[in-house]
Amino acid sequence: MALIGYMRVSKSDGSQTTDLQRDALIAAGVEPGHLYEDKASGKQEDRPHLDACLKALRPGDTLLVWKLDRLGRNLRHLVNIVHDLTAREVGLKVLTGQGAAIDTTSAQGKLVFGIFAALAEFERELISERTKAGLESARARGRKGGRPFKMTPAKVRLAMASMGQPETNVAALCKELGITRQTLYRHVSPTGELREDGRKLLMGG
Repeated sequence: MALIGYMRVSKSDGSQTTDLQRDALIAAGVEPGHLYEDKASGKQEDRPHLDACLKALRPGDTLLVWKLDRLGRNLRHLVNIVHDLTAREVGLKVLTGQGAAIDTTSAQGKLVFGIFAALAEFERELISERTKAGLESARARGRKGGRPFKMTPAKVRLAMASMGQPETNVAALCKELGITRQTLYRHVSPTGELREDGRKLLMGG
């Protein structure tokens, strides 16, 4: 059960040295010999040392990164990496930044990452819906209005996570999801509990 650290610096974001990342990872318990480092631009997808790092991980190990953006190129790439790690029984801990609550070795950290995963799925669906809406609009010039986007499993999961937070603005959430308040409450309660329509949607019928 080893702690493995991954670092990345990029000219595009101004981070020319890994000193800060290295110090933080070593302070968190990673042995210097268990550190992997890539130097890549933000657009460059080839990260040989990340590939080597992921291959070196064994069941029971934990991968540590300084910040979430050091690991994934984008949210979808990050979600795919963590799903792969989880399937291999490898944990992930983020030391600082907006993703610092992510620790897939704990129940709370898994919940936080579940929200990230739902966001990534929602992003894919939203892009798909916008594309379809654009095509429909192009085919039907002059038609006013249109029905809101429908509820989807990813939106239900995101709504559950959001409605469970006291600071959530319901109107803003509905606007972001592209649904009406009535549709939201048919699927999820004000406290984030699943309702019958939401349960049916998540169960596939």
